[in-house]
Amino acid sequence: MGLFTANIGQGIPITGILAGVNWSIGAKFIQVAMDPLGGTTYVDLGTTQMFSVPYALQQAIAKTSHFNFDLKGAVMASDAFFPFPDCVNIAHKAGITAIVQPGGSLKDGDSIIACDNNSMATVTTGIRHFKH
Repeated sequence: MGLFTANIGQGIPITGILAGVNWSIGAKFIQVAMDPLGGTTYVDLGTTQMFSVPYALQQAIAKTSHFNFDLKGAVMASDAFFPFPDCVNIAHKAGITAIVQPGGSLKDGDSIIACDNNSMATVTTGIRHFKH
């Protein structure tokens, strides 16, 4: 077990939770540093832009608010898998009531259960158009 501090922003530490980040403006980066001895002499392990699905979804939702779009009753479609329920829960909280996705993840069931628990419709198309 280790203790960590997350500084989110442009070099200015922000205390709080990720839900409090203004996702509608600017790219977000995360820098990881650690002291293997548990002190405060940190070694920089690198900085990377946050591209994962939950962060991208938070940013998209924030942008809809910025442009005064109401997501109540909206449908969210993705060409990517939804293997974990976190995005389903984020979408539900924003007012989205249905999700269309290709399916094919070993953990599709977890997302389907999350949709059921949130009274959301889910459609699995079986077709993925984007190829890596």
